Amino acid sequence: MSSPDGTELANAALASRKDGRDAVAAARKAQRPWAGQTAYLRGQILYRAAEMLEGRAGQFAEELADATGAEAGAALGTVEAAIDRLVHYAGWTDKYTSVLGGANPVAGPYFNHTTPEPLGVIAVIAPQDDPFLGLIEAVAPAIATGNTVVVLASESKPLPALSFGEVLATSDLPGGVVNVLSGRAAEVAPHLAAHADVNGIDLSGVADAALASDLEAAAAETLKVVRRPGRSGSSLDLLRQWTEYKTVWHPAGMAATAGGGY
Repeated sequence: MSSPDGTELANAALASRKDGRDAVAAARKAQRPWAGQTAYLRGQILYRAAEMLEGRAGQFAEELADATGAEAGAALGTVEAAIDRLVHYAGWTDKYTSVLGGANPVAGPYFNHTTPEPLGVIAVIAPQDDPFLGLIEAVAPAIATGNTVVVLASESKPLPALSFGEVLATSDLPGGVVNVLSGRAAEVAPHLAAHADVNGIDLSGVADAALASDLEAAAAETLKVVRRPGRSGSSLDLLRQWTEYKTVWHPAGMAATAGGGY
């Protein structure tokens, strides 16, 4: 990868179809244990990632400035915003189920409760021109809700994303929860979109309209949830995007005879 003025910054690997397949396998293996952790623990791990990022803010600001050509102050501001996003979603981990779920009014001797649950494995094509904050805004809500992620970093500016992988690896995030790939979206994304073990795909980083359309069509073959390019939303919308709902019916009579106080 090079800076806007042509200065060589680093050599980033080009992920292959096999790399994508291996990343999905790692994400699937990690998903159930990650979703099974308490919401409090998931929040604490995200808080820890924010602390680790804050400790390396200068490094990330420099990498971001080199990659994008931004002024040093603006790059540092972007890193600080990324830290805030991690803290923000860390605070949501033990709250979003209360907001999105609830008890449903029914006419009968039973209770009806709906709760959100994670979709599973989410593939993320990170924004191309917002290689750090945009990536975190895509990844954080997905893992906060118990999903695991395969993320394809910005094609021309992957270095901040790859360095962020080091932050996650040292913040007690279990292996396989976030899998960062670098490479070309046109080469890797079609395999992720068609992969039967991927439950959702975020196309916010796909600038080519024809490619986005092809990826949507491929995703439809396996009934994936798709976040389309250019779509924005509130924090709650982004959390809701990667959840599905489970409704449980519980007979009230059985609870009463068992001594339950309802």
